Amino acid sequence: MSELSEDDVTAVLGPVSDALAAEIIGTGINKEELQAARDRVLKDHKEHNPGAHLEPGRFARVVDILSSLRERGLFGEAGSTLE
Repeated sequence: MSELSEDDVTAVLGPVSDALAAEIIGTGINKEELQAARDRVLKDHKEHNPGAHLEPGRFARVVDILSSLRERGLFGEAGSTLE
């Protein structure tokens, strides 16, 4: 498992704040898991299934972070590349 960099976060999510990148990196998630978390948030949004149960861990933490941002309009319709 390789360590996630700020460039990796930007490659997956598009431009994000340094604080958000640091929070995501701090979870210990890798790039593949970040891509899967991003896809999960988009799938849950499209299926109107927010907060579907996930086992606690770094993946679930990143899904929570991204879901929270999505709910506040910081991704998707607000112009981010998350969609």
